[in-house]
Amino acid sequence: MPHKLTTAGFVILAMLVAALSFNSCSRGTTNSASPSEPAAAQSSPAPSPKSGFEADLEFVRKGQYNYIWVFSRKDGKTIDKNDAAYLRTNAPQVVDWVTTEEGRKVIAGTNFNLEEGNLGLLKKRFNVEDYSGK
Repeated sequence: MPHKLTTAGFVILAMLVAALSFNSCSRGTTNSASPSEPAAAQSSPAPSPKSGFEADLEFVRKGQYNYIWVFSRKDGKTIDKNDAAYLRTNAPQVVDWVTTEEGRKVIAGTNFNLEEGNLGLLKKRFNVEDYSGK
């Protein structure tokens, strides 16, 4: 009988040593993986922040409007007070107006389809670009 206890004790001791060695091996791989993870994250460049027209367009898009229109003068000059008043008068359904490109463009956000309103009239005076769904 004492022989069986010695064999059983040896088997238990061997299993304990094996378990500890596997545990220490997995710790080593975990520790070695940690330093490489930040290096992998740092290797991809951060996207450049949007500026100008792109940032203003994104601002209007965050309003979740069904229609986004961009208006600019046909002569390329800045939109003056009379132009702004004309836009507001002939597109009263627009909720957000954002002036961009140093005053040369205006982005309009609305849930009303201006084609069913005065868009034809606005196209006579302004260049009009449809950014809805883009």
